[in-house]
Amino acid sequence: MTSKSQTIIQDIRQEFEMLLEFVTSQQAHQATADRVERSLFKLVLAFGAKLLNLFFVMRAEDCSREPRQTATGQRLAYQHDSKRAYFSIFGKLAVWRPYFYQKGVGGQTPLDAELGLGEDCYSDLVREVSDYLGVYNVYHKSGDILARLLGLNLSTRVIEETIAADASDVEAYYAQKPPPDPQTEAEILVIQADGKGVPIIYEAEEGGQTNPVRLAKGQKQGHKKEALVTAVYTIAPQPRTPQEVVDSFFRQVQTKAKEKAARPKPQHKHIWATLDGKDTALERLVKQVAAREGDHIQQRVALCDGCEALQTRLENRFGDFTLILDFIHADEYLWAVANSLLGETQAQRLTWMADQTLRMLSGQTAQLITQFRQLAQETSTSAAQRAQLTKTANYFERNLPYMDYPTYLQHGWPIASGVIEGACRHFVKDRCELSGMRWNLTGAENLLRLRAVAENDDWEAYHHFRQQQRHQRLYHAPYPTQAPLELQALERSTLNKTQPTSSIDQVEPAVPHNNSKRYHQLPLAA
Repeated sequence: MTSKSQTIIQDIRQEFEMLLEFVTSQQAHQATADRVERSLFKLVLAFGAKLLNLFFVMRAEDCSREPRQTATGQRLAYQHDSKRAYFSIFGKLAVWRPYFYQKGVGGQTPLDAELGLGEDCYSDLVREVSDYLGVYNVYHKSGDILARLLGLNLSTRVIEETIAADASDVEAYYAQKPPPDPQTEAEILVIQADGKGVPIIYEAEEGGQTNPVRLAKGQKQGHKKEALVTAVYTIAPQPRTPQEVVDSFFRQVQTKAKEKAARPKPQHKHIWATLDGKDTALERLVKQVAAREGDHIQQRVALCDGCEALQTRLENRFGDFTLILDFIHADEYLWAVANSLLGETQAQRLTWMADQTLRMLSGQTAQLITQFRQLAQETSTSAAQRAQLTKTANYFERNLPYMDYPTYLQHGWPIASGVIEGACRHFVKDRCELSGMRWNLTGAENLLRLRAVAENDDWEAYHHFRQQQRHQRLYHAPYPTQAPLELQALERSTLNKTQPTSSIDQVEPAVPHNNSKRYHQLPLAA
């Protein structure tokens, strides 16, 4: 009696022959490359679905239907083959597998564990693809991409729920991830922190306030909540003079690009963002720093803007780090004074800025404070100018302990928080602040966790860890591990050139039937 898998194999062989016929047909030879490629892509997806179905059928056929024993010694008898849906990258399939049951004990489908299947119907590959699209694109656009490219119809809600489920093990993953090899680290350990607002909708659990039916005058639909972004990395020292920094900062873009390429690169950069508050974010950063410590670390630097609450927390938790005020933030206050005193179109403004920046980097910030306060008292100074001069002087005065730039530059330390500024922009703002976008706290936190995994280049490693954790929760057993199947297939292909054919190859070729030319006659995709 011919098994179901043998019948499918014969059908697949015939399908493959028809694929060859499709490519070599006269119709294809008269078509454009684009039309053939589009049609072939659809046909290959359908062919992949048949191959994957064959895999499931053969695994089910290999399963014993003999009674099974549970871990506690109870006997489960085979009842029937049970069906479950499986949404693969090739489309939706029906997976049949033996079901064992005993009254009072319950039922099991052991093949689910052997195949590493999850709770829902979506394959891990589909989950990873939709997750990756979702952390970089709005959810409905991610669904559109999957539909247009693969014909998969995943709703916005499904993508959001998948991201929520797949983000649940991120903290556990980073808790067990070993620190970088000290031999690959640099000698300066750097931490950075900054906040970025995320638009949050009002929720019932937040003080009982919900979205009103109609907004009152001046009322907004939601509010912004700060996501604290942190970064930790090591970097090699790069001693510079204040004049070198000024020359680089005010030169042409092409020159600065060349200098940037020659700078030391951050090593093993790890970024994170959370809406759970500054204390939660910094407590996590403490653990990240502790894991990176060692004899290879010679110097420790903490960079942030002038947020007093953040500076205080950094000093309390990282007492052995030198806290530095981000030079770019400080320079923005100088730009504000230049615009106020000289105007934004004044030709001398750039020269004035270069001179004042050099003074600040040379350790003359106290003199700048005195100068600005004196200018503010002059009768010729307008009210707006006085306000800006006073604001800048106050900012510099409060941050003076963190503005010893000559010492920082001499040690070769970074003085600008470009890493964290870039993270606030592309990691948080570019995804969470798109036009009209509003988040609930849970949804935003889930997204930021998976986005951190992607940005830290941990995507494949994390999802393998997630599969292991899920398997342990569902089946109380280790996740099946093996070498990549594509490598094994290549090895077998090499061996088959000198050895007898496999059992699958020995199946008799399928006899052509009357629709064997349907690929030849199939219209090419528009």
